Amino acid sequence: VILTGAGISAESGLATFRSADGLWNNHRVEDVATIEAFAHNPDYVHDFYNQMRPELFAAKPNPAHLAITKLQKNYTSPINIITQNVDTLHEKAGNQNVWHIHGQINQIVCLNCGHIFETWGDISDEDECPQCNIAGMLKPNIVFFGENLLYMDKVDKLLQKCDLFISVGTSGIVYPAAGFVQIAKFSGADTIELNMEQTSNNYFFDRHIVGPAGTTLPQLIDEILISE
Repeated sequence: VILTGAGISAESGLATFRSADGLWNNHRVEDVATIEAFAHNPDYVHDFYNQMRPELFAAKPNPAHLAITKLQKNYTSPINIITQNVDTLHEKAGNQNVWHIHGQINQIVCLNCGHIFETWGDISDEDECPQCNIAGMLKPNIVFFGENLLYMDKVDKLLQKCDLFISVGTSGIVYPAAGFVQIAKFSGADTIELNMEQTSNNYFFDRHIVGPAGTTLPQLIDEILISE
């Protein structure tokens, strides 16, 4: 299992959406990433994600994403990716078995019927759901603060069964994702962390590799394939 965070997308130019001062693309998180904000001003929230889509659509996968494709093609066991990123760089690189626990920028969900569809175009509060034809119920399929993460039942099973857990470019401080390494470790997996700096989760990792993901992950994957 490979867990990926913002650090794996950094070399594709997508590292600055959430800044150190708590702003997301120069917006207060409370204004664009909460259910309360969406209920209060859906058009404002839609506009925010409408502006994000072109940049994420144009972004290209970097050597870290491509290295995962190489691993999946050449490793004898299944490789699953749990990502906190809402971009589609894993898919663009040809990665398989990708679980977007925070949702995807190119997906829309209908709050009336639950229908999910993909689009890179703009969405407004006046648009109708293509499934139930009800207007005003479409929401970016992004997990807002206060909402449950997606695919957690599947994620728990993957973590409990995996032999190797690799964390790439994630801070290790935001739960529940920060606890994934503990589940894997207690289930008997070897654990490796790749990040620009060692995180506070260091007790649960057997090995730490410091540096940019585009350099360190391809090297690690070559090492794994040679030793298999």
